[in-house]
Amino acid sequence: MEAHTSPLDGRWRDLDNLLTRPGNLVGPGFEPCTELREFMQGEDCRILCVGAGGLGCELLKDLALSGFVNIDVIDMDTIDVSNLNRQFLFRMQDVGRSKAVVAAEKINSRVEGVNVIAHHCRIEEKPQEFYQGFTVIILGLDSLEARRHMNSVVCSFLEFEDDGSTKQASIKPMVDGGTEGFRGHARVIMPGHTPCFECTLWLFPPQTKFPLCTLAETPRSPAHCIEYAHLIQWGQARTGEEFDADKEEHLQWVYNAALARAKQYGIQGVTYQLTQGCTGLNNYMMYMGAQGLYTHTVAYEKDPNCLLCSSGISLQVESESTLQQVIDKLMADPTLGAKLTEPSISYGSVNLYAHGIFHAETCLNLPKTISSLVSGDGAVLTLNDKRLHAPVHVRLRFSDCMHA
Repeated sequence: MEAHTSPLDGRWRDLDNLLTRPGNLVGPGFEPCTELREFMQGEDCRILCVGAGGLGCELLKDLALSGFVNIDVIDMDTIDVSNLNRQFLFRMQDVGRSKAVVAAEKINSRVEGVNVIAHHCRIEEKPQEFYQGFTVIILGLDSLEARRHMNSVVCSFLEFEDDGSTKQASIKPMVDGGTEGFRGHARVIMPGHTPCFECTLWLFPPQTKFPLCTLAETPRSPAHCIEYAHLIQWGQARTGEEFDADKEEHLQWVYNAALARAKQYGIQGVTYQLTQGCTGLNNYMMYMGAQGLYTHTVAYEKDPNCLLCSSGISLQVESESTLQQVIDKLMADPTLGAKLTEPSISYGSVNLYAHGIFHAETCLNLPKTISSLVSGDGAVLTLNDKRLHAPVHVRLRFSDCMHA
């Protein structure tokens, strides 16, 4: 009698070959073993895919077919007709539905054993505890703003030893992938170990073009409203008439339409001058590869003074400076000061100064010397402010101790 064979027999053969054998493409800490796949497919391994658009659809498919079982996907957008040419999980009958929900349904129905959970909301709506529960976070986003937010989230989990080294258990790996127009970008970020997204933000040029689905469904800036009025509403309202940025009446029409859309979404900052700038851009790209190819390379290094992933930006003060003087110096710092309005400061688990309900209790520390409130030179303060994405660590350097 022949033994019954399942179509799924040998399904993970190639994956097992990858996980149970050493190779040249693995990191120094990799130890091949059969337990790796058991972990990947166990309850303790949870993957979060941020974004269910062009990159997100590919990521979800690849994750499911690579052996991961517990996957969450979060996206605030709904499906538009313009998405269907590249976001292959969606069909015409899905237009208007949540991208995250439909993508989860499609993966769950096509890949046996996978459990994809959808979250149809903004990434800012989820608390820190939500993101803390994932083993790896993978980004498939189309804006720098959203990627910076997720970078601040994973960096906020960092904890440091007294010598400033990162506690390995606090590192939340993040794979950053993003596209904008014809540009693409991908890298692995190990907060506290590799440069975070903010460390190399200067690599990215200012955004001048926006995905059509963002303009139509989820505008977040004055430029989004202006581009929507220019690219979409103009053609709908003035069919057959070509927009001319040199005609004042055309600019005024776009400005008024953008102003109305901004009011609808509660967005401030639409001005006539900004409208001139957005609609007057010639967003063309010419690629000439016949004579050769130029690749720009830069040093990929951590910024020791990064507000998000460093063990503490250095602040030099006198040991006899009062806490109020320390706060004043922080407010005057050219990098940090612009991000502060009403900072609160703690040392370890002790609130040195805080606003709100703790003000009366902690304001007594303001005239005290900083040396009487912390252990000494090199002490790390934690700074919180409503304008900061995440707490900032400040490492004190006593200038009088340095000169001694």
